[in-house]
Amino acid sequence: MNCIFSTATIALVASVGALHSVAAADLPTRPAAALMSPVPVYNWTGIYVGLNGGGGWGHQDPLNLITNRFDDASIGFSGGVFGGTAGAQIQSGHVVIGFEADIDWAGLKGSATFVPTIGGGLIGNGGAINATTNIDWEATARARIGYAEQNWLFYATGGLAMLGTKSSFTPPLGVPCSTFGIANCSGSSKQVGAALGAGVEYGITPNISAKFEYLYITAASLDISHHSEIRAGLNYRFGGN
Repeated sequence: MNCIFSTATIALVASVGALHSVAAADLPTRPAAALMSPVPVYNWTGIYVGLNGGGGWGHQDPLNLITNRFDDASIGFSGGVFGGTAGAQIQSGHVVIGFEADIDWAGLKGSATFVPTIGGGLIGNGGAINATTNIDWEATARARIGYAEQNWLFYATGGLAMLGTKSSFTPPLGVPCSTFGIANCSGSSKQVGAALGAGVEYGITPNISAKFEYLYITAASLDISHHSEIRAGLNYRFGGN
């Protein structure tokens, strides 16, 4: 009797197992879990060219651009700038280091009427002159170091600057320029100085980025020329992601 019961039990278990196997075979196959695609990392490394433009304001000494015999004077000026940019940079982790150069047309102009002096004393009859001064071009060559967070790049920049400066003055009626100890009432010079600033750049596509920056540009002597600029720019970078 026990033998018959054991045989029946084994047969029942085998039948249930077979039915379970058939049912499992009929179930739809589960798709394999989709692989997680990696999050793309924006790459700032590459050589780039671009355009920039904006405006500036500051002060310049019109007389000391012609001769250094006068006491310091200062005329406020303002205007626009527009030009081209070229640079190269490399990214390591979040750090981006590079070099950038630009050359811009500038329409920075100012004028004023004042009485020039030498050693605190008046010249000739002490009449007032009308002086004008301007910067008609500028160029910078700067290092850039920044922190990148995907498409955003925050950077500081600094380096050399060169300014194309001009100045002229009109003496009182009937007074020659020689009264002031100079041959000409106008002159121009190239002023070498420095540029320092900071900005933010955003990667629109892997190759195109837009920037907004502030620059402080000065001649070697702060008494001669110094001004601030706000610029916007658009760059195309070769390489990209």
